[in-house]
Amino acid sequence: MTATGVRIAGVGHYVPERILTNADLERTLDTSDEWISSRTGIKERRMAREDEATSDLAVAAARNCLERAKLTPSDIDLYIVATCSPDMPFPATGCIVVSKLGVVGKPAFDMEIACSGFIYGLTIASSLVRSGVYNRVMLIGAEKLSAIVNYEDRGTAILFGDGAGAIILERAEVDCFLSSELGSDGTIPGFLMVPGGGTVEPMTQALLDVHRDKIHMNGPGVFKFAVNKMSESAQIVLRRANLTAADCAFMIPHQANRRIIDSVANLLELPPEKVIINVDQYGNTSAASIPIALSETELAGKLKPDDIIIFAAFGGGLSWGAVAWKWAA
Repeated sequence: MTATGVRIAGVGHYVPERILTNADLERTLDTSDEWISSRTGIKERRMAREDEATSDLAVAAARNCLERAKLTPSDIDLYIVATCSPDMPFPATGCIVVSKLGVVGKPAFDMEIACSGFIYGLTIASSLVRSGVYNRVMLIGAEKLSAIVNYEDRGTAILFGDGAGAIILERAEVDCFLSSELGSDGTIPGFLMVPGGGTVEPMTQALLDVHRDKIHMNGPGVFKFAVNKMSESAQIVLRRANLTAADCAFMIPHQANRRIIDSVANLLELPPEKVIINVDQYGNTSAASIPIALSETELAGKLKPDDIIIFAAFGGGLSWGAVAWKWAA
């Protein structure tokens, strides 16, 4: 009988060497380590070199993932890159990644749903494997957000960093994909957006002058939205999988803000030891944050067969989602 399940066969990540600390930001912004730490939980973030593109970060994470899985680039049937900071509007960064990996001809595409990218990508990639369309799919979350951050804006300059994480989804007898919930609300794009660069001009001249092609965020509005939607979607996927929060070994949430993560964990009644957090080291790396955290968790030997993991995220769109997953060796 043909296998109709899916498992994660490999994980990997890459973060740039350069570190931007809160002390560094104190020298250029009206802020302090105490202010940043108390409001976000962030201590430092990684910054790509000027000559390092998003595709370079993605390739480094992909190679780390392949090495740990003992596979080669040609063993992958499809590449998906989740990013909101592509090398350029087109061609797709995924196509460039495939070229740099030396497997020209492999199918590839990008997914642009900001920080929810890994959740959307995991749902789509798992479906492609479970349906038999592909045997192995690599999903990469990669971001060079330093290229689109306004470093004169205290509200956003402190939040974002660069990095990439990758996973390989493989057809299997056991089905590790338990359930998914995705959603979006495009009625309030101004809450989290990059004005300019598309076919719609920014809403006001003031916004155009200050933030064109840079991240703009309504912090209080996004905070409330994120807590509500991440906890709600996590509860939905648990219910669909006939599970409760008590069944979870770990929640690996989007690493946007420590207070958001803590609020979601409290609503789900998850103890701190079950919540994976590395936002203090990397800041918000958007679509890369969950796969980086997953890679580090696996590398630390924390994951055991049959562990239930909840992935949850929110992002531009506004968008949100969660996936319930069973870990397999």
